[in-house]
Amino acid sequence: MPYQNKYLELLSKEFPTVQTVSSELINLNAILNLPKGTEIFVTDIHGEFDAFNHYLKNASGIIREKIDLIFPHISTVKRNRLAFFIYYPTDMLNKYRKKLPIAEFKEIIKEQLYLMIDLAKHIVTKYTKSKVGKSLPKEFEYIIQELIYESKSHEDKHMYYKAIIDAIFETKRESKFILELSRFIRKLAVDRLHIVGDIFDRGPSPHLIMEKILKMNNVDIQWGNHDITFLGAASGSQVMIANEIRIAARYNNLDCFEDGYGINLIPLARFADKYYKNDSCKEFQPKGYGSRYQKDEDLSFVAKIHKAISIIQFKLEKQVIQRNPDFNLEDRLLLDKINYKEKTININGKIYDLLDSNFPTINPDKPYELHPEEKQVIDHLTQLFLHNEMLQKHARYLIHNGSMYLVYNNNLLFHAAIPLGKNREFLAQKIDGLEYRGRDLFEIFEQKIRHAYLNRYEKINHDSDYFMMLWQGATSPLFGKDAMRTFERYFIKEKETHKENNNPYYKYREEAVVLKKIYKEFGLDFEKSKIINGHVPLDITKGDNVVLANKRIYSIDGGMSKEYSDKTNIGGYSLISDSHAYFLVSHERFETYYKLIDKERDIVSITRSEEINHRRTYIYDTNQGEQLKDRISDLKELLQAYRDGSIKERD
Repeated sequence: MPYQNKYLELLSKEFPTVQTVSSELINLNAILNLPKGTEIFVTDIHGEFDAFNHYLKNASGIIREKIDLIFPHISTVKRNRLAFFIYYPTDMLNKYRKKLPIAEFKEIIKEQLYLMIDLAKHIVTKYTKSKVGKSLPKEFEYIIQELIYESKSHEDKHMYYKAIIDAIFETKRESKFILELSRFIRKLAVDRLHIVGDIFDRGPSPHLIMEKILKMNNVDIQWGNHDITFLGAASGSQVMIANEIRIAARYNNLDCFEDGYGINLIPLARFADKYYKNDSCKEFQPKGYGSRYQKDEDLSFVAKIHKAISIIQFKLEKQVIQRNPDFNLEDRLLLDKINYKEKTININGKIYDLLDSNFPTINPDKPYELHPEEKQVIDHLTQLFLHNEMLQKHARYLIHNGSMYLVYNNNLLFHAAIPLGKNREFLAQKIDGLEYRGRDLFEIFEQKIRHAYLNRYEKINHDSDYFMMLWQGATSPLFGKDAMRTFERYFIKEKETHKENNNPYYKYREEAVVLKKIYKEFGLDFEKSKIINGHVPLDITKGDNVVLANKRIYSIDGGMSKEYSDKTNIGGYSLISDSHAYFLVSHERFETYYKLIDKERDIVSITRSEEINHRRTYIYDTNQGEQLKDRISDLKELLQAYRDGSIKERD
């Protein structure tokens, strides 16, 4: 009780009188009965900034849907035009300013303003005036409030309304006003964005995605295996630094680090050129849509970097595996299984020819020993990653706003899998002498990752080994397979050695007994909750099942990355949850926004699944609602304390 009184005394500083407490109680109870805000779930962005940015701008089709709902009487052409003025106001203003006489341009802009104001009026109905006010641009705060909260129906009000619009044009502020109003609409169209893993790798611009996210205040991230390798690199794990650069070279995206983050790769490039100068590096030719290196000689040079950093990575992995026998990654140690004279390798007693046998930096007697120049290269890169301002800013954000899993509004969000054994039981992993499984496994992994990052500048930081474990370990919830056959895919022709088996989770996850076990483990309601994850690209146009287990699982990786264009016909999914329903939306593959603006034709978003709620969802049903209920309970205690005299009101 003394502690409770101390808390109430602190709370009384914020609400010093019966009147202020009562007003806040009325306000909070009113908020509880507002409709739940719109949530969007996306996953596996993989560096595709332009596509991701477009989905943010059109709110995964929500804005166009609202335009169609509110303005059924205007033509499709005009609805398209309005949509693009909201998505890309600056580009659209420039487009029409160039193509139209001044008088016609002003009429077009005036039309957009009236339509955008009507749209804004519709969107703000599910928010409090306080929340709307916080989202308003300061420069036009008063004007927008007057326009969205005033009615045009009365003649005097109509004249007042028209006078405001005319004044905006007379002061030549129409372009700025449209810009700010479009941002306001986009901001309120989505209440929460969930990124269910894999911002990084494959695509060219993960750094731009992170810069975009940093400016938002309504985002959470569930780490994917590619986010973990980035965090590992930022934490000084040399294995993960090598892995990050290897993947960038593999997909021809080294400019992400060179130009995006300003990481100096020249020492690595010189080393690669010195030792692999006359090596065709055929098996290491990059694939992908990188922007800088396109000529044959450039691609050949990237291949040399690719091979050089790969060999460094395979050597470094030995140190982590040797320190951590409980990781069960010994089968990844293959450099000592090579017969360097015969140019073969022995895997599980079977001999295979090597596709590439040129290893100028490997000492056959000590195959895992770094060449002195390899050590110089990786030590140089480690210092660059640890002290790069932008890279560390992005890593801090991932640590502060990310997690291994999230339970939010009764839904369980994680990237890949709940590790299971063949017996359908949660798979155990020994860590520091204790076994962890299920929810506890997620949480101990998260603890290790946070500790490793926070201690990244320490000389000894063995918790950073867990980044490699999460990248490719059989019990990793972010990997979801029994092994990662990176070495085999580079050096062995036989496909049998490339096989990576999915964790039994993917086989058993639709069984009721398994699902109930998972729901119980994470404290979910079996009748209401959803599991939402990504990691495995699925294409519903090819018959893949994306909505599973009687709509209890949404597996929403649609292959946003262009690297998946040969696997999926679509360009990603968005799962949308509003107060009425769940919608799974598939998107056409994104090319460039210039083409979209030119044609004023959005990427068609096709609703493939619609699950109507039995009743509309209100804030009192949500995580936010639970927090508000706790706040209301505390305020009621404070109110009682004021009334019974145990706490004095403050003047």
